[in-house]
Amino acid sequence: MTPQMMENIWQSLKKNLKTYCDENGFSDVILGLSGGLDSALVSVLATQALGVEHVHAVMMKTKHTSELSLQIAATIAALNGFDYKVIDLEPVIENQVRFLTSAFSEEPKNIVLENLQARERGKTLMAFSNQFGYLVLACGNKSEAAMGYCTLYGDTCGGISPIGNLYKSQIFEIAKWLNTEKEVLPQAVIERAPSAELSDNQKDEDTLPPYHVLDGILSAYLEQGKKENEIVKSGFPEKAVRWVLSRYRKMVFKREQTPKSLKIDL
Repeated sequence: MTPQMMENIWQSLKKNLKTYCDENGFSDVILGLSGGLDSALVSVLATQALGVEHVHAVMMKTKHTSELSLQIAATIAALNGFDYKVIDLEPVIENQVRFLTSAFSEEPKNIVLENLQARERGKTLMAFSNQFGYLVLACGNKSEAAMGYCTLYGDTCGGISPIGNLYKSQIFEIAKWLNTEKEVLPQAVIERAPSAELSDNQKDEDTLPPYHVLDGILSAYLEQGKKENEIVKSGFPEKAVRWVLSRYRKMVFKREQTPKSLKIDL
């Protein structure tokens, strides 16, 4: 993307987020600040769109949250000046694990434990929304939503998804571009390998193809209308193309339950 294109996207997102909040009667928003790039970008967007006094962020740590994530989240809050707090969810998770072990009469599977963390975070954000009247911002991107790489009723909780129409590759570009005028994001959040941090040493690319491959395939299929064989002929690995398109078709049920993505006017 050219700098002008990124400027246009950013200005559109700011304007449309402010309009959406105004039209729905919300002055303030809240989000989970994870130490990852998506929530970092959403926090900066919200601050610039609504004003620093109207943005609230919560780092909801568990035993899988790295020290780097805690440092990054705190730095983002300091650079941008919004309201920020850290909450330890581990005692809640441990209680839920004991409850589910009893309910199942066996140990919960790892997928249960991973999704449990995301859902406790979503539940906590919705509680803040109810208590203080904040609009919850979901921080997922288009790449993750297409692949169903998200937890229903967890990180998909929210009244709007501000960057839901941006691929992960675009988010990396915009983050770097934002920092060219003023540092609003620490370099570490742009450079680190994306991870949901729901288990030890977890990385997005353990499950998904590299984002430049994934996004290229998705863009060819969704924006350019190319068929599977055409995408393969354009240079993408056949195995990856088949996996991505198959997964995309299987994840309709998730995408239909995710928050509306903020429109980008270009």
